[in-house]
Amino acid sequence: MRQSRILHKKRENPAKQMHLISRIFRVVATLCVMCLAQVTAAQNVVVSTVTRPPFSMPDESQFGSTGFSMDLLQSIAKELDWEVEVRRHDGFADMLGSVQDGSSDMAIANISITSAREKVMDFSQPIFEAGLQIMIPAKDAMEPSLIDAIFSTDLLMAIGVAFVLLLAGGMLMWVFERRAQPYFDRPLPEAWFPSFWWALNLVVNGGFEERMPRTPFGRVFGVILVVSSLFIVSVFVAKITAAMTVEAISGSIRSVNDLYGVKVATIRGSTAAGFLDRREIDYRGYETLDPMIADFESEQVRAVVFDAPVLSYYTSHQGEQHGRLVGSVFLSENYGIALPTGSPLREDVNRVLLGMREDGRYEDLYRKWFGMRN
Repeated sequence: MRQSRILHKKRENPAKQMHLISRIFRVVATLCVMCLAQVTAAQNVVVSTVTRPPFSMPDESQFGSTGFSMDLLQSIAKELDWEVEVRRHDGFADMLGSVQDGSSDMAIANISITSAREKVMDFSQPIFEAGLQIMIPAKDAMEPSLIDAIFSTDLLMAIGVAFVLLLAGGMLMWVFERRAQPYFDRPLPEAWFPSFWWALNLVVNGGFEERMPRTPFGRVFGVILVVSSLFIVSVFVAKITAAMTVEAISGSIRSVNDLYGVKVATIRGSTAAGFLDRREIDYRGYETLDPMIADFESEQVRAVVFDAPVLSYYTSHQGEQHGRLVGSVFLSENYGIALPTGSPLREDVNRVLLGMREDGRYEDLYRKWFGMRN
């Protein structure tokens, strides 16, 4: 009997062992699946941006944004398997503030890497090499023409004043000479043009010998007209020269040194604003790009100093009839992706950026938005 029980237990133990092994296997498999799911699950990343053509612009795509910086973000997100939530802010300060307070994992647009910003946040590897440039009205960028000078307000006013003076001088001579000089012996309604013609010829040609004044007053007045004609001719020549010179000066914003005393605009808090502050150049600051461009197009401001690629995109795509870029790019700077200080995402982002430069994907993206490099 005892032997039977022992045999029964021997048969029962292998079954229990198999059941236990099966349970352990299921637990281990479940744990592996859970770990694998944690490893492979897409990471949710909140990204702040601001509208800055051609770097960041809203559109109707699934990503909800387009532009050079946003396409770059898409490439990074795809390689790192991120689920990206884009939050578009109205102002640059709000965008950067979201990085500082940790409500966003990063910010991307045309964000200049500066020492002041490095104190309160981290930056990725540079994603774009840029700088500042000056934009002026298209009409000011044109070279002055003789036609514009001739039809300038000052010159037309000078011609009008000369006409009045010649007519008045001729009529005075008619008053002095109408009874002594046959040429002036005409009734008033018929005398105004011959008198004006006489005065005009006196100024231009020195007068007519056969129509020399005969009265004392006429002779004195004639001498005054001849002498003053030298001055009148000189005034006309000077006016044309001055009109050309003023036209040239008024359209001669070609560098930063020409901005003093000019209505300049830029974005408040930008690197351009800091540069103008250091140069002590007065400017009108704007919170966003659209109102600044609107005031520029309505001629409320005469020059815009801002990021060269942003102004270049505007003049080539939207505002060709309004603005022209002048001078060379100055204050070279790099754009980067802003992250909270100590962000664990920085290393992965930098690795992807370096890889994109090495395999040519960055260059392809650059050509898509900006064409071939100079």
